[in-house]
Amino acid sequence: MRALIVRSVGSGVTVQDFGRQGLLGSGFSRGGAMDRQALFEGAALLRQKPDLAAVEMAGFGGVFEASADMRIALTGAPMRAKIDGKSVAWSASHLLPKGAQLVIGPAILGCYGYLHVGGGFDTPVCLGSRSAHLAGGIGAALVAGNVLPVAEDPDSELFGFGIDPEQRFEGFTVRVLCGPQTRLFADTEQARFAAESFRRDTRGNRMGVRFLPEGAPFTSEAGLSVLSEVVVPGDIQITGDGTPFVLMTECQTTGGYPRIGTVLQADLPRVAQARPGDTLRFEFVDFDKGLSIEAAARKDWQRLSARTRRLVRRPEEIPDLLSCQLIGGVTAGDDLERQDP
Repeated sequence: MRALIVRSVGSGVTVQDFGRQGLLGSGFSRGGAMDRQALFEGAALLRQKPDLAAVEMAGFGGVFEASADMRIALTGAPMRAKIDGKSVAWSASHLLPKGAQLVIGPAILGCYGYLHVGGGFDTPVCLGSRSAHLAGGIGAALVAGNVLPVAEDPDSELFGFGIDPEQRFEGFTVRVLCGPQTRLFADTEQARFAAESFRRDTRGNRMGVRFLPEGAPFTSEAGLSVLSEVVVPGDIQITGDGTPFVLMTECQTTGGYPRIGTVLQADLPRVAQARPGDTLRFEFVDFDKGLSIEAAARKDWQRLSARTRRLVRRPEEIPDLLSCQLIGGVTAGDDLERQDP
């Protein structure tokens, strides 16, 4: 059996895909990857479908061993990674040989890194997804000794690609749609919400992330007397202490705190990747602009393979090979070798 063996692992490392759709009416949120864009990047690097499951690493990776030669890709928050002691590039695809150990350390930027394999992880499907949903009691965080089955890979020779990901790891403006409860906040409160910067609090997980305003707490005209109703990932609840709380992929399905707006799904990876202390700003956009932003993002994510590049260029792929300086590196290397004592 093709498998990735977990030798050691950090906390909060799980298998994730796009989650479970259509279960909101049954009281179950979608779950799935916190940074959905990273799944598209992994698919582009490995030339496969984006709905295949990957390992999501919350701040720290672990040590993984391959039971057979397999392709891997590393996306999302950049982390220090080595294969058998040799550093390898992030946001790139590589060959992980049989018996080799992949060591993934702490995140350098952002929060959530992703480990993809050629063919995808062939772990059990529950309610239409391989995702662990910890808040819902499905699956569990990975521990040392876990063996993750890997499906057959039809393109085992396609690796060695890199991609420049959209920069979403150090705080940005996040676009927000007004919702049915935005009107519960006075115009002055809405204007202040759009004008201030917010610092990511230490409190945050796969259910939601808290942000601290620069100024006074926010209040709504309804106070906290809003009836509970359906909530979705991206909704921004103003909690009892007046601070915004952005609901994330494993959020509850109903909530009673007033919601000042909803983060666009295209921008939710920016919220997911914000680290404690990072700053974000919220920008209200109208419905038509929101639809346009979402459509453009989906199109860009589907076309990411066009943005990949070879980590090492192959001579047969260089159209103007004869115009290239082919011996400069060799000469420089010889000079360096002669300088060694």
